[in-house]
Amino acid sequence: MKRTAVITGGAGGLGQALSLILRERGWHTALIDLPGPELEALASEDAVSVYPCDLTVPDQCAKTCAAISSDRPSIDLVIYNAGVSQISAFADSDMQTHRGLFDINYFAAVECAKHFLLPLRASNGTHLAVSSVAGFAPLFHRTAYAASKHALEGFFKSLRAEELEHGVRVVIAAPSFVATNIGRSEANQTGFVRPGSAADGVDYMEPQDAARVILRGYEKQKDFVPVGRIAALSSVLNRLAPKLYFRQMMRTIGKN
Repeated sequence: MKRTAVITGGAGGLGQALSLILRERGWHTALIDLPGPELEALASEDAVSVYPCDLTVPDQCAKTCAAISSDRPSIDLVIYNAGVSQISAFADSDMQTHRGLFDINYFAAVECAKHFLLPLRASNGTHLAVSSVAGFAPLFHRTAYAASKHALEGFFKSLRAEELEHGVRVVIAAPSFVATNIGRSEANQTGFVRPGSAADGVDYMEPQDAARVILRGYEKQKDFVPVGRIAALSSVLNRLAPKLYFRQMMRTIGKN
């Protein structure tokens, strides 16, 4: 029987790369994403099921998670990958956009985690949250994004303590810059940009490489997986010398 991984934001970029590698390793992947041709194109692939859904709408989220749990014999891994960014100074942003970003990056993941709590307990499975360097450190012109990722990490670190007695693991992966949407950095009408589209990033990783690092950390039962050289260095530097991290971040990201 194939194990099942649920991947939010599974229709493109890092989510699609994670799906491909897991399926190569014998998994079935249930992909949740907004309705559209990118998701529909994956429906015909082997060991994939697709679920169009706006996860920021609670009723849609509940029905979709229930459908996946009903369709699959077990839920063994849930990867909370769906997310957007906003690149602007806080002085130039508005609170509606700030709240909307939290709806996608934080509350949608928490809603899904609530619905998959019991299925993952039944399988002794794993919650895997895709955070960011901005989840543990400051990042220039990304106040709302950094806040949402800090919240995401705080939630899943605390959930880890609660689910330990149920045999459920919680993994947090923190990529730096993953080249999922280079050249598509224009903001949409909501003020959001696609993840991996920023022109001011450094040392970009390809989605397939990032996915391999994340899944290697999952297989090695790591609690925290920095993804890429920049993420690993940032994690150490921000913890041991936060002022030095801040200066380095401003020299690289801030100058852009």
